[in-house]
Amino acid sequence: MNGSTEDLSKALTDAFTASLIRFALIAFVLMVCTWVFAPFLPIMLWGIVLAVALYPAHKALKKRIGWSPGRTATVIVLIGIALIGVPTWAIGNAFAVRTLEAYSAYEAGTLSVPAANPAVAEWPLIGKDLHAAWVAAAADLPDFLEKKQPQLSKFASWVLSMASTTAGSVFQLIGALIIAGIMLAWAEAGTKSIRRILIGLSDAKLGPELHELATKTIRQVAIGIIGIAFVTAIVFGIVMFIAGVPAAPLLTIVALMLAIMQVPVTLVALVAAGLLWAGDNSVPWNVTFTILLLAASLTDNFLKPLVLGRGLDVPMPVVLIGAIGGMMAGGILGMFIGAAFLSAGYQVFMKWVDSENQPADTGVANDAGAG
Repeated sequence: MNGSTEDLSKALTDAFTASLIRFALIAFVLMVCTWVFAPFLPIMLWGIVLAVALYPAHKALKKRIGWSPGRTATVIVLIGIALIGVPTWAIGNAFAVRTLEAYSAYEAGTLSVPAANPAVAEWPLIGKDLHAAWVAAAADLPDFLEKKQPQLSKFASWVLSMASTTAGSVFQLIGALIIAGIMLAWAEAGTKSIRRILIGLSDAKLGPELHELATKTIRQVAIGIIGIAFVTAIVFGIVMFIAGVPAAPLLTIVALMLAIMQVPVTLVALVAAGLLWAGDNSVPWNVTFTILLLAASLTDNFLKPLVLGRGLDVPMPVVLIGAIGGMMAGGILGMFIGAAFLSAGYQVFMKWVDSENQPADTGVANDAGAG
């Protein structure tokens, strides 16, 4: 009897030791893989978002021109780089040129501020303080800069940090677009693999449903929110650039962020209109471009019904939390990723909850019918 107990104890110990070693090896491999892959995670996630969003266009273009998936994906990537690169270069170049010109004028002692517009003092809340600061800067700019040096240094640091972050995000976006092109070239094989993984995690019925739901949600958010926000910001930025609004590149970035977070871009349009009226332009010019600025800020209101059709299935608070959390974790690029993946995760989770509760709901309904 004692011998059997000892043999059983030894067998359990050996099995536990073997399992522990196996688990430690698997954990070590996963830790190393995560450590290696972590720097590429944001750009890979954004590549997935773009690939899912662009797959219908890739499929339609391949069917129309009859090219291979690789060639079709290359064409889409080149078009995307042109659409992203050209407006981004224009905004970034204008921002850099204006900044360098102001700095050169400051170094040469020729930087000046135009006379303050009396109408600014009538603005609510900030009008009087802004007008007083403007008058002081126009009267003696060196003295004003010296008095406001701590605040201006913080503001300049924030602007430079925002500019560098934005530039890095643009390069990451272009890189993600290239990765999305590679994914599109292997879309069919990748779709089958992801579906098999989801079937393995759930079952043969729920797995394909979760895959379709996640794909649909990511595409819906990427096109219906992120894409429309990008178009709205570009149109708004072009109008500001033509109107000659000061700090147009910076306001364009702010408009993009607000549009993704579902905050009305009209708020930025009001600021841009105020800056426009504070200048020395003619009244007809200001009236015309104020109307155009307000109209451009409402671009998303015209496009969303056309793109989303029956509306977005994800609650807006989920999109907002995803955008804000993603921006806090990964900057501007993280804002895109957070909104898309949190929305997809929410939809998949709720679908899983519904599938798990169906048997219970059916049982309750049957009991009620029997009673």
